[in-house]
Amino acid sequence: MGVTAPKTLDAPVDPPRIFGPAYRTATFGILLVATLIAFEGMSVGVVMPQVSKDLHAEALYGISFSAFLIASLFANVVSGLWSDRRGYTMPFLVGVVLFVAGMGLAGAAFSKEMFIVARAVQGLGAGTTIVALFVMIARVYPAEVRPRVFAGLSAAWVVPAMVGPAIAGFVGDRFGWEWVFYGIIPLVVPALVMLVPALNKKPTEEAVPSTGPRSRPGLMALAATCAAVGAGALLYGIQTHTVVTGLIGVVGLAALGYGLYRLLPPHALRFGRGLPTTVMMRGFFSAAFFGVNAYIPLALQEVKDFDATTAGIALTTGALGWSTGSYLQSRREALPHKRIRLGAFCVMIGVLLTMLSVLPGITGWVAVPAWIIAGFGMGLGMTTVSVTALKQSPLNEQGANSAALSVTDMLGSALTIGVGGALVNMIGHAPSQIATGFIVISCLMAAIALAATLLSARTAT
Repeated sequence: MGVTAPKTLDAPVDPPRIFGPAYRTATFGILLVATLIAFEGMSVGVVMPQVSKDLHAEALYGISFSAFLIASLFANVVSGLWSDRRGYTMPFLVGVVLFVAGMGLAGAAFSKEMFIVARAVQGLGAGTTIVALFVMIARVYPAEVRPRVFAGLSAAWVVPAMVGPAIAGFVGDRFGWEWVFYGIIPLVVPALVMLVPALNKKPTEEAVPSTGPRSRPGLMALAATCAAVGAGALLYGIQTHTVVTGLIGVVGLAALGYGLYRLLPPHALRFGRGLPTTVMMRGFFSAAFFGVNAYIPLALQEVKDFDATTAGIALTTGALGWSTGSYLQSRREALPHKRIRLGAFCVMIGVLLTMLSVLPGITGWVAVPAWIIAGFGMGLGMTTVSVTALKQSPLNEQGANSAALSVTDMLGSALTIGVGGALVNMIGHAPSQIATGFIVISCLMAAIALAATLLSARTAT
């Protein structure tokens, strides 16, 4: 009896590896740029109290964050259209260049107006880059390995999260906050060197251009403009308290509503089941987490007399929790909507515990374990949302839906940070008043996380 050769189907399947020969350059390029953006995100918040004081911009503390996020919102849409039509290479590179230019402009800022403009330029760069990054992941990597790539993105935040806040605080205390911005610029050199081969990676699938309403450049540009300008007008109206600015805020809200109606998937504003609610979850997570995250350094420095270096430790621990949660989502087989629900619940618990850090008689260090819990929830929930949204998206709408994810992400952060700034300005800037403002902010963000917990089941199809 003859022996037949083993069939190809009998051979063991070697699952793709994100650091294997086929994907190594793309993975390293993506992670290097993620690290660059992470250093900015983890470092700038620590020195913002110093920036606000030096530029006499205490009342604009929240706006300086919101300017970054609103500009990112507009860039998200442009980058999504660009990536769907022309590929992700040029949006990626243009975004990195704009981001670095904004860092240089921020370091050179001599007035609060110039600093806000610089933050907007940074936002344009970051928003363009992030969406192109998502499209790259969708086009280059097979669906079965994308969770690992997103886990890798979260892991890329670990080193900046561990050393970024402490280094930023040290540099700000010893040399001035300007050098925190200048110091990030050299990081672009190795990133761009790695990106040259990474951006030449051939897509695993070629997308057929979309013909839907979110593929029309003119309409989408108008919608992005309405959303960005509307969000800015709304925040301006919230920050001030006159009849005129109140009317500006109302007009801004209407423009924002129109923009979101056009930018998001159909039925998203009604939390339609599946992709529409999945996209909205991204905004809920960002709103709840970053609405508190932006004010932790301010609260610890002003209420508990932490220096900038020490206050940054709380942000560091949050990122460690985030990385852990993201890693677990790539390894566990639980249904996505259950992971999203658990993530939202953890964010809510972490936010409520962080509120205790400004109470009399309680050490400010309680923010450390609290923010680990909140960060864990973000890593578990946000990463699952990203993976699920790409899985629920047709190939030729991955750019539009990646942009929609980033729009809700940036908008959620911008609005809650802006509202937080308005509350701090209204309540006052004395230490006891900042403590009160932080407690109010934390309660509002916990309510948003609770809403995400309850709505998470609607992400299932």
